[in-house]
Amino acid sequence: MDDTPTWDQGRNGELRRVSAFASVLTAPNPGPMTLDGTNSYVLGLPGADSVVVVDPGPADEGHLRALAAAGRVELVLVTHHHPDHTEGIDRLHALTGAPVRAALPEFCRDAAPGADAGSAHGAQPLGDREVIRAAGLLVHVLSTPGHTSDSVSFFLPGDGARGAMLTGDTLLGRGTTILDFPDGTLGDYLASLEILGGFGAARLLPAHGPDHADLGAVVAQYRAHRVERLDQIRAALAGLGFDGSGAAPSVAAVADVVYADVDPSVRGAAERSVAAQLHYLLGGPGRL
Repeated sequence: MDDTPTWDQGRNGELRRVSAFASVLTAPNPGPMTLDGTNSYVLGLPGADSVVVVDPGPADEGHLRALAAAGRVELVLVTHHHPDHTEGIDRLHALTGAPVRAALPEFCRDAAPGADAGSAHGAQPLGDREVIRAAGLLVHVLSTPGHTSDSVSFFLPGDGARGAMLTGDTLLGRGTTILDFPDGTLGDYLASLEILGGFGAARLLPAHGPDHADLGAVVAQYRAHRVERLDQIRAALAGLGFDGSGAAPSVAAVADVVYADVDPSVRGAAERSVAAQLHYLLGGPGRL
């Protein structure tokens, strides 16, 4: 892959360069939970004869064909199991023959018979702190659960002065992510923020929304938001008469207070986040 982006924009079927080693293709699946759509990334060292795709995205034929046309796909990586990231796995696998690796084995695929693109890669589940060599790059795998239990991030050292971090849905380009409780928990999420914060001013490449120049600054904002939200949950519990004894108020009752103005389209997500925060405050590990 050379230094010139294949296309000029990041949506509507066009690829956009976002770092020295990464280009983004935004899927045509905008919505309240996906923002502008799911960002699929194409990775490769300039001049390499192959690329890595991160998150195939939805089962949109045009999107998947554009990813397949971005270069010889050596490997497909998945940040987590949600359908807007994984629906396209089998079609992209059929188009490219490349093996697919994710944290969960049910989303892994072996290289297609006769395909040479992924001959150096198996289809075993991703491991925390694993280092993958592909498309001329070193891709460092980090387990960053919280949004989901299987969420992983990918760090690209040497991609700019501080490297680049692909965070899936753990950090977004705008707004805040949901905690898909009970699969995702707030204790895990806060621990993942600590891990990501340790990478300082790396470039943030999220699965939804625009990229950012300073990963550490975004992590600090996310942590401050979580602390503020926990204070709101505590205040709501007190306002509902809960003193720590007896049965706690329902998730719906707390959500009515804390998320009073939330759009009905994301009410379910708000309730899952409230459930995660109640679990954290009333018995989860590592409470603030």
